[in-house]
Amino acid sequence: MFWRAIAILALAATGVFAGLYFTGRGGSGVAAPCGEQRIFGHIRTLDRKNGRYLMHFDPALFTTGITANTAAAQDGVIPKGSAMPDDNYTVDESHRTYLYYVSPSAHVAVLTDTSNVLGNPVSVAQLAELVHGEAPVKLFEPLESGVWIEVHVDTVCDVAQQFHP
Repeated sequence: MFWRAIAILALAATGVFAGLYFTGRGGSGVAAPCGEQRIFGHIRTLDRKNGRYLMHFDPALFTTGITANTAAAQDGVIPKGSAMPDDNYTVDESHRTYLYYVSPSAHVAVLTDTSNVLGNPVSVAQLAELVHGEAPVKLFEPLESGVWIEVHVDTVCDVAQQFHP
């Protein structure tokens, strides 16, 4: 009876782990679905090559509150004990870039004169034009304000420009 119970538990565990693996909802060693890896930073390049978009992305830390105040004071931007205007501070200690694929169907939102803080949708092709200094849409603030990307394994599936008041 004991060994039969162990066999049933092992079979059930195999089914659960297989389900997690094939749906991408597992833990270590299993790719996270889009949105579980969210990174702030700056797009350095975005080019279409061989039918795919490739992005060089420079990650940074977007800090707020006491974290922003302390980091800015440590960097000499504000005096110790002061508060950052607009309550945020970006820390970019290295300008190393990481290469990602960008899904052609990725959701992209940029800040335009007519958008709210959530931005207006544009295509990946239009985002590439913006990165290259072209103006398919008029931005409210430059892309250098930073963006949030959501990643699945090595592919960006969402890009949202960060508003800086």
